This record gives sequence, structure tokens and C-alpha cells, in this order.
Amino acid sequence: MSGHSHWATIKRKKSVTDLQRGRIFSKLAREIEVAAREGGDPELNPKLRVAIEKAKEARMPAENIERAIKRGTGELAGEKLEEVLYEAYGPGGVAVIIEGITDNKNRSLMEIKQILQKYNGKLVSEGAVRWMFERKGCIVVNLKDQDPKFQNKEALELAAIESGAEDIYWHDDSLDIYTEIENLDKTKKSLEERGVKIESFSLDWVPKEMIDADEKTKELCKKLFEALDETDTVQEIYSNLKL
Repeated sequence: MSGHSHWATIKRKKSVTDLQRGRIFSKLAREIEVAAREGGDPELNPKLRVAIEKAKEARMPAENIERAIKRGTGELAGEKLEEVLYEAYGPGGVAVIIEGITDNKNRSLMEIKQILQKYNGKLVSEGAVRWMFERKGCIVVNLKDQDPKFQNKEALELAAIESGAEDIYWHDDSLDIYTEIENLDKTKKSLEERGVKIESFSLDWVPKEMIDADEKTKELCKKLFEALDETDTVQEIYSNLKL
């Protein structure tokens, strides 16, 4: 399995302005609301549990999380939101999967198309790039955040394997731990019981193989991902580009 392709992980290191934080909270609320339609109890709804954890990581206020859950379960009135998934090729033939939530599919489709065209990309038909990816659970841990006993790569790798990791991948000081979707929560709990500090966890589209590109193409891809990320629709972006 190839390395992490999740744009959220790459952009996490950037500083966040108040305007960006407001946009992030809005997107997280939408994700919680949609997840809560399958049940408002996070113990019984893994999708909701992941969405709430993401919101907590972003320091979203508890009352915002509660309101989003109630909108999802119908206790409060909310927008008519739909999940969307777009498949595309970006600059240099990079495969891209874009997950989103929208209250207007037609408007969102036109917006995504325009952004892709601006950066030499194009939408493709369903399944055209999805076959290049696998749906996996992903847990990210950072070497520098760990207690002394886990501040070497070998110890952290062993803890991941013993906790049920299907595969692992290092990028700088961050370790991506891959699991089957149904084993994500179990592996996360096992790591925490061992004393490993978790940076984030999510359900991701992981590329089967990564591709490299020249610096010009990489820079254009980054600009594309940033432009997509700034829209209200887009929740997550995945690619097979080695950044």
C-alpha cells in the first residue's frame, strides 16, 4: 500500500486564521449532521464517532457539535444536505477523489468543474479513478508527540503491528497506520491502551500506487487542492500524487 494521500494531513501544518476556522467548523458540522442521520449515538454509529472526533481535534465547541447532531437526527431543522463524490484527473494526470456535502448538487458540480479546468484538470465518469484507490481506516501518529518509550520508529511500528495494523507508512516523523474499515476503532483503542498518542484517525481513500511528478506539476496540484478546499462543498481530497 502506498503512502498517505489525504490533503487534510498535508495542510494540517499550516496556521489557521479565524476565517478559515469558521469555514472548517461549518464543514465539520455538515459532516456530523449527515453522519447523525444514521443514528445519533456515536457508540452505535462509527461514522458519527469519527466525525465528532475530527470536530474535537479542531477544537469545535461542544454546543456546535450537539446542534449538528440534533439537525441530523431531526430534533432541529436543518438544510437538505447530500453527500457527493467526484472523480477527476488533475495536472499531469494525477488521479483525484473529492468527497463533499452539498445542498445543491448542480451548483456544486459546476463549481468543481470550473476549478478543475482552471488548473488543467477534468472530471471523469464514476469508477474511472476509484479503482486506483482502496477504502481504508487510517490512524496518524507523530513520533515527536510520543512518550520516551515510543520515541523511536521501531517501537512505534511494533506497537502498530501488535494493535492490528494491516500496513504502515512513514512520511517524515508521521506514521500512517492502515486498517480494514471495520477494525479502525479496535486498532485505535489498542494503540491508546499501549500509551500511543493519536494525532488523527479517519476513513480514507488510499492509493494502491503513488506517482511522482516534477515540481511545477506538484505546485499546480497544491494550488488545485487549496482552491477545492476553499469551497463550501468539498470535505476531503485524496490523490495518488507523492507530495
